[in-house]
Amino acid sequence: MNKKTLFLVEVAVLGALAYLLDLVSALICKAIWPEGGSVSLAMIPIFLMAYRWGLKGGLLTGFILGVLQVVTGFSVFYHPVQGIVDYFVAFTVIGFAGVFAKKIKTSIENGNTGRWITYTVFGVFLGSLLRFLAHFYTGIVFFGSYAPKGQPVALYSLIYNGTYMSINFVLSSVLVIMILFIAPRLVQIKK
Repeated sequence: MNKKTLFLVEVAVLGALAYLLDLVSALICKAIWPEGGSVSLAMIPIFLMAYRWGLKGGLLTGFILGVLQVVTGFSVFYHPVQGIVDYFVAFTVIGFAGVFAKKIKTSIENGNTGRWITYTVFGVFLGSLLRFLAHFYTGIVFFGSYAPKGQPVALYSLIYNGTYMSINFVLSSVLVIMILFIAPRLVQIKK
């Protein structure tokens, strides 16, 4: 299989896996975050693609997750801008973790465990932060009416989105490190 075909197949498969992981998580977390957001494993396939294929793999896999949520009716659009930011932008930007792909691959090849773990966490942090910022923005602009009386809307959005995104960051960091520790070949592409 040539590299281009392999890339497209992996984007499709890991994008679908991310969607299934997010679907299960959202159903479980609906009671905790009724206006959306969940503790989810959905970012893990995106991070793996970002570390395997770089920016293009991560960004496209994240975008596929957003598209799948919209076309299957899993998304909730209150306004077109909110929908675009909460689904297309928020999941696509997770793929920016791919800026660390080369450093992670090189560190794994050189057997420098501390270095690849550090870059892995940096990448997970970057992707999580960018996703958080997208949700934080829509929380302020479109969901401010849910803020308790007297609470600043920005604080409400920070607390609401920060709770599940901070958990997602920690969970994703730990699990991606465990996956790469067990199977470092997942980020290597045969030449």
